[in-house]
Amino acid sequence: MGLSLEQKQAMVSEVAARLAHAQAVIVAEYRGLDVEHVTQLRARARKSGLYLRVLKNTLARRAVQGTPFEQLAEKMVGPLMYGIAADPVAGAKVLSEFARENERFVIRGGAMRNSVMSDKDVKALALLPSREELLAKLMGTLQAPMARLARTLNEVPGRFVRTLAALRDAKSGT
Repeated sequence: MGLSLEQKQAMVSEVAARLAHAQAVIVAEYRGLDVEHVTQLRARARKSGLYLRVLKNTLARRAVQGTPFEQLAEKMVGPLMYGIAADPVAGAKVLSEFARENERFVIRGGAMRNSVMSDKDVKALALLPSREELLAKLMGTLQAPMARLARTLNEVPGRFVRTLAALRDAKSGT
């Protein structure tokens, strides 16, 4: 039994709402995957904040109309699963890892705001460090000069105390 017009409109509006807050959309062909593998993928996607949806391509084309992902419509051919991600690197990592483990799951491409990506671009995006790793590196870089200054300032009183202790030892030894 097919979907009613109201159900189709609800799907399109739900996906369009997700696309409004998304930074990337990744498209993958899932032909031949069994339910168990798809369930595993959905669990991984949920943990990383990736929204996965299987849609008819006509509904997906309607959902991307008027969004920065409109150019992705040309890649919407065949049975596709759409991954909508707020963090493009995390979404690409989840889907690329799953594609490596399952040969029947093939990444067909994707899009970031106003630019279309090939499957190779998505795989390259998956190799980048995550947002958390980049923030940690930035904080370490910003913190290093302050920590070095604190150690240098702490060295002056420490050296003074060691000098006094050496003088005390020298006077008590004579």
